[in-house]
Amino acid sequence: MLKQKVSVAISLALLSLPQKATADVTNIEVIEVTGSYFNDYKIDNASGAMRTNTSLLETAQAVTVIPETIIDEQLATTLGEVLLNDASLSPGSKQRNREVFNSRGFTLSSSNGYLRNGHQHWSHYQQPIETLSRVEVIKGPSSILYGQSAPGGLINMVTKKPTTERLFDLSVDTDQNGSSRFMLDAGGEIVNDFSYRGVLVKQDVKFSREYPNEEERKRDRFLGSLALNYDFTENLSVNVYYDRTNDKAGLDTGSWLDNNGDVIGSDKTIYDFSWAFTDITVNNVGTDISYYLDAQWMIKLGYNEQTFERQRFESAPKKPSDYILGDNYTSNPYDRFDDWQFKTAYIDLTGEFSIASTEHQVLFGMNSLDYYYGQLRIRADSVDYILGQNEPAKPDISYKTDDSLYTSEYDYYGFYFQDLVSFNEHWQVVFGGRFDQQNKENADSESFVPKFGVLYHPLETATIYFNYSEGFEPTSSETLNEETDKNYGMKLEAVTSEQMEIGAKWQISDRLLIETALFDIEKTGASITKQLENDPNFETITTQAGLQRHKGFELSAQGAITDRLFLMASTMYLDAVYEKDNTYQGKAPVDAPMWSASVWSRYEVTEKLAVNAGLFYQGERFADNENTVTKDAYTRVDFGATYRTEISGISIDYRLNIENLLDTDYLAGGGLNNVTIGGERMARFEIKTSF
Repeated sequence: MLKQKVSVAISLALLSLPQKATADVTNIEVIEVTGSYFNDYKIDNASGAMRTNTSLLETAQAVTVIPETIIDEQLATTLGEVLLNDASLSPGSKQRNREVFNSRGFTLSSSNGYLRNGHQHWSHYQQPIETLSRVEVIKGPSSILYGQSAPGGLINMVTKKPTTERLFDLSVDTDQNGSSRFMLDAGGEIVNDFSYRGVLVKQDVKFSREYPNEEERKRDRFLGSLALNYDFTENLSVNVYYDRTNDKAGLDTGSWLDNNGDVIGSDKTIYDFSWAFTDITVNNVGTDISYYLDAQWMIKLGYNEQTFERQRFESAPKKPSDYILGDNYTSNPYDRFDDWQFKTAYIDLTGEFSIASTEHQVLFGMNSLDYYYGQLRIRADSVDYILGQNEPAKPDISYKTDDSLYTSEYDYYGFYFQDLVSFNEHWQVVFGGRFDQQNKENADSESFVPKFGVLYHPLETATIYFNYSEGFEPTSSETLNEETDKNYGMKLEAVTSEQMEIGAKWQISDRLLIETALFDIEKTGASITKQLENDPNFETITTQAGLQRHKGFELSAQGAITDRLFLMASTMYLDAVYEKDNTYQGKAPVDAPMWSASVWSRYEVTEKLAVNAGLFYQGERFADNENTVTKDAYTRVDFGATYRTEISGISIDYRLNIENLLDTDYLAGGGLNNVTIGGERMARFEIKTSF
C-alpha cells in the first residue's frame, strides 16, 4: 500500500517538471519503503505531566503513554486491562464491579488518583475506555498542578477528539463465554469549522464464576458519548462534550484465602448471593475553551460536572477468621444509594518569552473542585449460610424508605505556576509551586508544595534529569467504610509525600524511546486497613502509619524495533516498606511486588496480517499487612492476530485474541477475603469495519 503511494508521488513529481529538467533526473535512485508507514506505538508528547503538550524529552518526570492502538489490539474493555502495559502499576481488588490499582506500590484513590483531560475525575467504577485516545501514567507526586494526589502518581485519561476527517468504525466482539460488545465510533465535519466525535457501546458480559445457586454472574453496560468542536476564529476554539454510562452487574466481592495463601474451595465460587447487584449511572458534561492571544500566549478554560449515582444491593458475606469449606458464614444484607457530584474547573495561561539568553515556557493557573456526597441505606437481618444450602430469598428492603440522608461536602482550590527555563541546547531547569486551600467542616487545611527539576541533553535526542516533587492528600475518616470499619469517625491527619527521581530518556532514530528511572518516595500518615477476625460488628480497622518508603528502579522501551516489529515493554524493581510504624514496621504493603514486568508486541507479517504477543509478570506479593500470607508470582502469556481485507471497497479487520494462552492459574489483586482469581484461558474474536 505504502509502496504504491510512494511510487505515485514520485511519478507525479516527475511529470510536473519541465522536459529539460526531466532529462536530468533519469538516474534518480528510487527508495522502496515497506512495512508500516507510521509508528503508532510511540507517543512523543504528554499533556498531563506539565499541563501543556510538552515533549517527553523535556519532561523531568517518568511518564508512560499507552496509545489507542494498543488498547484496540488487546480488545481491552476495562482500564485494568490497559494499565497492565506499565509494570509500575499493579492490580488491587476488583470487588463490587470496580478496579483498584497501585502505582509504584501506592494505592490510587478513587477521588484523587485519576484525571480525565486534566480534570480530577471520580473513578469509583470501571472507566469507559472506548472513549479514550490514550492513557498517560504520570509517576510520582503531582500535587503542584492538580492538588490532592497520591504519592505513586496519577492516571490521566485523554479522550478522543472531534475530527475533520470522516470516520465511521463499526465493530462487534465476543468471547468463548458468550459475552458480546457492539461499538460505533464516528466523527467528521458537520459544516466548515464544526466537527464532532461520537461513541456508542452496548456490552453484555458473562463471567465464568458462579453464585451458590449456580447462576452465572452477568454485566450489562451502555455507553454514549458525543463531543463537538467549533472553531469560531483561527484563535478561538470551543469544545463541548457529554457522555453517559449505565453499568449494572451482579456483585462478586472476591474469593477467600487460607493462611497458606491457597483459595478455599473452588476458584469459581462467589460467596455473594445471586440477587446482590450494583447499578451505576455516570454522567459527564463540560466544555474546554482555547484562545490564542498571539503566537506565544494562550488561555485555556475548562469546566466538568460529573454525577455518579449508584444503587448497591448487598448480601455482604463476611469471612470467618478460621473458615474452612463446609463451615457457615454470615451475610449482612443492605440496600444503599450513593450520590457523588464532582464539579471541576480550571483556567491556564501559557506562554513563551526570552530574557537575556534564556528561553521560558511558563504556566500560570488555578483549578478547583466542589465535592458532594449523599447516602441512603437500609439494613436487613443477618443470614447464616453454608455453601450447598438453598439460597436465602432477597430481603424485602429498599433504600427509599430511609428517612435520613448522610452527606459530606468540601471544596478546594489552588493557584500554581511553572517555568521551564532553557539556558542552551544542553541545559534546562523546571520549577514551580502551588498554594492549595481546602474548605471542609472541622477539616480546613492549606498547603504549599514545590517542584524542581534539572534536565541535561547530551544529545538532541537524549535527556538525563533530576526531579524533586511533593504531594498531599487532606483526608478524613469519611473516606472509610462506615458500615465495616471500626475507626470510622476518627480524626485522620493529612497525608504528605515527597519524591526524588533520577532518570534518563533516549529517543533512538525517531523510532524507539527508551526510559529509565531511579526513585525514592516517602509518605507520612499512610492509612493501613487490617481485617478483624472475631468482631461481630466490624470487618476492618484503619490506622495511620508513621512513615512509608518506596524505592525502586524502572526501565522501559516503546516504539519500533524494525519496520515491522513494534514493542511496548517495561519492568520495575520495588522495595516498599513501612519504616516507622508501631504495628507494621519493617512490613511491606499488600500487592506491592518486588519485581514486575510487561511486554506487548506486534509483528507485521504482511501488509494485511499482523500478530501480537504479550507477557505480563507479577512477582510474589503479600495478601495481608502482617506479611504472613504470600501470593505466588505468575507469568501470563497472551497472543493475538489481525487480518485486514476489503469487500466492495469497505475495509474489514478480523481479530482473534487469546488471553492467558498457557492457562496459568494465578491470583491477581486483593487480600485474604477479596482476592481476584486470575482469568482462565479466554478466546475473543472481533470483526471491525471502517467506512
